[in-house]
Amino acid sequence: MDYTKEFIKFNIIGLMRQDNMGNNMNAENKTVARKKDKSEEKINFKTWVNFIKLAAPDKKIVWSLVISLTILAVLENISPLMIRYAIDYFIQNNTTDGIILYSIIYFIIIIVIAFNTRHWLVTSGIFETDLSYNIRKKGFEHLQNLSFSFYDKWPVGWLLSRMINDVTRLCEVVSFGLIDLTWGGFTIVFTLIAMFFLNYKLALIALVGIPIIIAITIFFQKKMLQTQREIRRLNSEITGEFTEGITGAKTTKTLLREKENELEFFDTTRRMKQSSLKAAKMSSFFLPVVSFIGIIVAALILTIGGEYYQQNILEIGTLYALFTYALRIWDPIRQVAGVFREIQAAQAAAERVITLINEPVEITDSESVIKEYGLVDGEGEKPWPNLKGEIKFDNVSFYYKENEPIIENLNLTIKAGETVAIVGETGAGKTTLVNLACRFYEPQEGQILLDGINIQDLPQAFVYENLGYVLQTPHLFSGTIADNIRFGRLDATREEIEAAAKLVHADKFIEKMENGYDTFAGEGGNRLSTGEKQLVSFARAIIADPVILVLDEATSSIDTETEKQIQQAIEQVLDNRTALIIAHRLSTIKNADRILVMDDGKIIEEGSHQELIEQKGHYFNLYVGQFIIDENI
Repeated sequence: MDYTKEFIKFNIIGLMRQDNMGNNMNAENKTVARKKDKSEEKINFKTWVNFIKLAAPDKKIVWSLVISLTILAVLENISPLMIRYAIDYFIQNNTTDGIILYSIIYFIIIIVIAFNTRHWLVTSGIFETDLSYNIRKKGFEHLQNLSFSFYDKWPVGWLLSRMINDVTRLCEVVSFGLIDLTWGGFTIVFTLIAMFFLNYKLALIALVGIPIIIAITIFFQKKMLQTQREIRRLNSEITGEFTEGITGAKTTKTLLREKENELEFFDTTRRMKQSSLKAAKMSSFFLPVVSFIGIIVAALILTIGGEYYQQNILEIGTLYALFTYALRIWDPIRQVAGVFREIQAAQAAAERVITLINEPVEITDSESVIKEYGLVDGEGEKPWPNLKGEIKFDNVSFYYKENEPIIENLNLTIKAGETVAIVGETGAGKTTLVNLACRFYEPQEGQILLDGINIQDLPQAFVYENLGYVLQTPHLFSGTIADNIRFGRLDATREEIEAAAKLVHADKFIEKMENGYDTFAGEGGNRLSTGEKQLVSFARAIIADPVILVLDEATSSIDTETEKQIQQAIEQVLDNRTALIIAHRLSTIKNADRILVMDDGKIIEEGSHQELIEQKGHYFNLYVGQFIIDENI
């Protein structure tokens, strides 16, 4: 895995939605989420087969579980036959002949049952853990490879609910479902065989009760399925609201929205409570009905069997065994019915997880690109080229939503080593333009060329390896400050880390901290100020020695004095690099080789700072307006 690529992607996800995109999931996306959560009203076994294939359980563990549970089901249900023999032979004949051998056999059976019970408990734990590990590993890997457009649609809370809550539930259903189905299935089969062997007429009475139980089960499952799906959907909403409430706590307080957020959250939890109570009531009614039918069948067998005993048609030991089996058979039937109920209730979760893991990756390397260059330099037929940094947009059009173009028929050439600033009002298309140049998105029409090569004909890892990105709102990972700088280049030495920090003047605040470069940044870098995080992220981009450097309001959270120092550092850093600078503070881009003014996805002006000022057009108005505002502050 290319960690530089993954770092760049995850550092930017969710922070680059400024052009006609929102940071939070809007009402339309929630509607889409609900539609995707819906599934068929009956169990779709193909869904579960696909889930098990994705989870890839160890076949040896599966067979070990099945064999162990089969032996357990047989041995546990031998005891009525053993007691029948004891009653009909030892008690009826008033003899103890052979009782020692009988006791030894019974003791061996008990020992084997004990060892088998321990074996399946341990093995089932391993099985469930492996399922969870495999599916989460695949899920995490797939999430890292998904394109930016996916993260435009789905919020963090929704994804966390899928990979934590749903996966936990599904692994429990599959692991314990396999146990209950195996044990219950073999118990039912062995019990029916034993009953028919003892007395087929009485066995038929038990057999008649089974379809009644099945019919009742089907009726209840249909009623419960819709409620269970509603519970899972509401659970996802609760997880999302928790996540949003925690990450947006500061904003909530500044807007005095605590009470409104509480009311919205309480409404969701109230609906969750109502749905859960409804499901519990239906479940509590289902089990007693099944038990009642089982007791009626057992009573019939005891009544008719008692008459057979009085007529000397049936021995007392055989009657005992039949009555015991008649009581026992309903427990495994309930177990199997419960498994199907759990499978049905969890099917929506299975479909959500499968849909997530099978979500198509929109930006991928074609087979021809992989064959030619390989996913890692040196793996393909020829080595990765040395990138100079020329970027060309050839009649490029792009939209997030169809019929709502963000960029249309754009033609632009950025020379290698050129520093280009992009300005314009919010929603003008600045970030979208840069995202396309970095191949975070792909155009619907036209092509983007790097050094004359279509960017789609180059490996993604190659493009990201030559890219450095500094965000307006940077994200740091858990770990030390040194670790976060090293993310830019994993093989960087301590000296190189300190040199990069010194170049962007981050060394001053780092050295004042208790543990210096070994100070933990905290979750998301929350132990550092926004300005300090931005300096660290700047050092992180610089240490990668990128050919193309993107600065998205990179000095917006830094004080004026530090900004001046960084501007000097930027001039050194940008030497022989292609630079794309998104800027709102126009004073920071005066020295850019070229300035592009964007409006409504089009470049309406371009030239140097002085040339644009002399034109007295859109840029001039922006610059003068901002200058007047700054003067009045």
